[in-house]
Amino acid sequence: EVQLVESGGGLVQPGGSLRLSCAASGFPFSTSAMSWVRQAPGKGLEWVSSINSDGTTTSYGDSAKGRFTISRDNAENTLYLQMNSLKPEDTAVYDCAKKETPFYSLYVGSMNYRYRGQGTQVTVSS
Repeated sequence: EVQLVESGGGLVQPGGSLRLSCAASGFPFSTSAMSWVRQAPGKGLEWVSSINSDGTTTSYGDSAKGRFTISRDNAENTLYLQMNSLKPEDTAVYDCAKKETPFYSLYVGSMNYRYRGQGTQVTVSS
């Protein structure tokens, strides 16, 4: 059974940083691309970032470029999202996400995922 468990969210002031983590289990983590998606209050799902299976290739949505960094530790079956220079509009529930397919190219820009975690709330406010 695929399980994705996010952590690391919280309340942060504008300009601050947070590091989200996603602990994965139930599948061969090191062989699959992964993504982060988010959903702000009253808005639809937004793709944030994707990473390929060995962590050598990444991509970012326009809102994340230059501020967020996706990474992974395949030895620990963990996905990360380092978020810097946070803005109030980054306030959302952040999920790590996986498709049935492991292929990175299908993750980039996608908001359609078979598996998502329970999410971690990020609130950016002064």
